[in-house]
Amino acid sequence: MIIDTHTHIYTEEFDADRADVVARAQAASVGIMLLPNINASSVAPMLSACQTWPGVCFPLIGLHPEDVREDYADVLAEMETLLDETPGFIGIGEVGLDFYWDTTYKAEQLKAFERQLRWAVRRHLPVVIHQRAAFDELVTLMESFRAEALTGIFHCFGGTAAEAERLLSFPGFMLGIGGALTYKKSTLPDVLRTTVPPDRIVVETDAPYLAPVPHRGRRNEPSYITQVVSRLADIYGQTPDDIAARTTANALRIFPALQASL
Repeated sequence: MIIDTHTHIYTEEFDADRADVVARAQAASVGIMLLPNINASSVAPMLSACQTWPGVCFPLIGLHPEDVREDYADVLAEMETLLDETPGFIGIGEVGLDFYWDTTYKAEQLKAFERQLRWAVRRHLPVVIHQRAAFDELVTLMESFRAEALTGIFHCFGGTAAEAERLLSFPGFMLGIGGALTYKKSTLPDVLRTTVPPDRIVVETDAPYLAPVPHRGRRNEPSYITQVVSRLADIYGQTPDDIAARTTANALRIFPALQASL
């Protein structure tokens, strides 16, 4: 079995064929899909997908950094109430920092990220962290939580060996590896081979984004995760079955609540 630790199959890109997408994923041995939230409007469709495929799709709750605005505190207050009143959330996500396109709400992003990390600490939940063009700020904030025994995933890792080492210094975290691994100009294969042991990675699609080769440029979907698993097998000199088993075990370490569905 493979666990897709990060997919957004509840978004409008899948409205026409969501059931087929799930069926293709299951045919490709993707037995579990984790669904991080994006913003206030995505909560309902995300929960609907999890209710439609119980034991297969599992929800996380959080506010994506690109969706942080001046009203972030009100949005987070509503999400925290939902977190406490709705059973079944297995983690906090997708949260973090993104200064790539716009830094207008940089201060708000930092405050929102810290607040959501505190949710994770108080409730002993793992956290799925997004970072783009904000590595130093993210690590600095994470350092202030080092004593809190946080666990989770650094989503969509694509950095350098030095960055991998800094992130791996947080012992409760895995690196999320997705379709970018398969791109011709990716430096990630060398970083993984030299710096990242297979017991510190999980696999993800980030569907509908970042489709792997040979699907690059098209809508991504969970069944394509087999391309990532196959590339990892080449990198680590193992079989795809070995990588599937290893990354599934890693995901279960981060999300022990999933054990009940196996």
